[in-house]
Amino acid sequence: MKTDPMRPSDEEYTLPPTEALLAGTLALMTGCAQHTGPVRQRELMVGKVVSNLTELSQHPALSAPMRLLLGRLSARWLLELGSAAAPSPGLTPMPEHRTLQ
Repeated sequence: MKTDPMRPSDEEYTLPPTEALLAGTLALMTGCAQHTGPVRQRELMVGKVVSNLTELSQHPALSAPMRLLLGRLSARWLLELGSAAAPSPGLTPMPEHRTLQ
């Protein structure tokens, strides 16, 4: 049976940018929970989770309670990296990226 190349597979989704960022963040969180590789790699994933949650917590399209929840989650995930004032050696901050509109 041939598949239609124009039809997306079961793993492809078209989401609005805010929902895509949230979906990607949830996938990263799952990856962090299941990670068994090098610590440095997990630290980078956690850093991206914190970055994404922080961006989402400031998004004007989300309700105030949702932004508060995301801000608290960001702070909780930051604890996974240890003290924010003393990141692991070689761990660079996540680069600033565009704000979703």
